[in-house]
Amino acid sequence: MAELTQRTIWQARRAIAPLVRRTPLVRSETLSRQLGKNVQLKLENEQATGAFKLRGATNRVLQLSDRERERGVVAVSTGNHARAVAHAASVQGVRAVVCMSPLVPANKVEAVRALGAEIRIVGRNQDEAEVVAKEIAAERGLTYVSPFDDPFVIAGQGTIGLELLDDLPALDAVLVPLSGGGLIGGIALALKCADPRIRVIGVSMERVPAMVRSLEAGRPVAVEEGASLADSLGGGIGLDNRHTFALVREHVDETVLVSEDEIAAAMRHCYWQERQIVEGGAAVGIAALLAGKASPSGDNLVVVLSGANVDMQRFTEIVTAAS
Repeated sequence: MAELTQRTIWQARRAIAPLVRRTPLVRSETLSRQLGKNVQLKLENEQATGAFKLRGATNRVLQLSDRERERGVVAVSTGNHARAVAHAASVQGVRAVVCMSPLVPANKVEAVRALGAEIRIVGRNQDEAEVVAKEIAAERGLTYVSPFDDPFVIAGQGTIGLELLDDLPALDAVLVPLSGGGLIGGIALALKCADPRIRVIGVSMERVPAMVRSLEAGRPVAVEEGASLADSLGGGIGLDNRHTFALVREHVDETVLVSEDEIAAAMRHCYWQERQIVEGGAAVGIAALLAGKASPSGDNLVVVLSGANVDMQRFTEIVTAAS
């Protein structure tokens, strides 16, 4: 397995460039006025599969040996990673098996199935689905593609950080959705290597935030997964976590938790004020700003909108509800 360094992220950028979108960075006039800062939105919700996960999954599948490609890959996911792995595998002619728990919304399950992956709905939560996925990997000789705790996956997500430095060299702070730590870990490594003064803030939901609870405990801990608008941030970080826990502990400056009501308010803001459709897990950064839970210093602030894969019927109910 490759060592995770700034060079690894640059190599990932070169490798995935033909296969993923370089997403826009756009100014939020509403938030900029409200906060008195230059607030920019990184639109990973416009990625080809509707979420940032395509970067890491594509980079990981590209690293497969010829023998590994012949056998295929297996993944576990709350939805977005599954879709990314299925897409990356399909493009490169690799078989994919995806394990998901019953907590994954039906729209995300069907989107993965449409890409040709073999779907297995197993266990009661993400952690139990992960156990099954690893058993399948061992039984069938498939390569397990971690949703976050893999240097190639982390490096792929870290390419977002390189794009932020290109588009906003004077960046002071970034708010990033926080779950298993692959996204924020890669972004933080890319940014901190360039300028340690850039502040990196992780945002998660109040309902069982696995990484935050692990940071508080000083080690990876198990959490009991439950339903949330931020379903893409669900699941644990793995008691045998090898990479992301250390990355987050070393490079992330602050963590913030937001409530379900604050997430819903942020989804409404994104739709009505920013003209962006985002899922709950992608809205947590804006939720933290709107709720006054994050107020980083400096003039130039980026919020990563990590994905758009939300059930549209549920989304319509949320954005049309009274605040």
